[in-house]
Amino acid sequence: MNTPIKTNSAPAAIGPYSQGMICGNLIYTSGQIPVNPADGSVGATIAEQARQSLENVKAVVEAAGATLNDVVKTTVFIKDMASFAEVNEIYATYFNGPALPARSCVEVARLPKDVLIEIEAIAIKH
Repeated sequence: MNTPIKTNSAPAAIGPYSQGMICGNLIYTSGQIPVNPADGSVGATIAEQARQSLENVKAVVEAAGATLNDVVKTTVFIKDMASFAEVNEIYATYFNGPALPARSCVEVARLPKDVLIEIEAIAIKH
């Protein structure tokens, strides 16, 4: 049975999709852009946006009953690969254990709301 994830701690979906899905013991988050769910604001810098995107991923994963330690794979979409090192610095503050998730990072031409970053994750619910 597939169960949609819904939380007020992450931005609401801006289209016909769920914030995430629980499928058995797997959790799939939709791509989380850096919109602050409290006020709809978006930070100006890549560091601010990376932090908010990761906070949103964390909120969806936690709403599904897991933690960031349960994340096994992430995909990071960034507007400019020149931001890679700065994104890594922020990312490392969220994922810093001995078992780091697998990850892909790709540069994209454009993201929803013209943000600089979007992050999605897959986690295992234990």
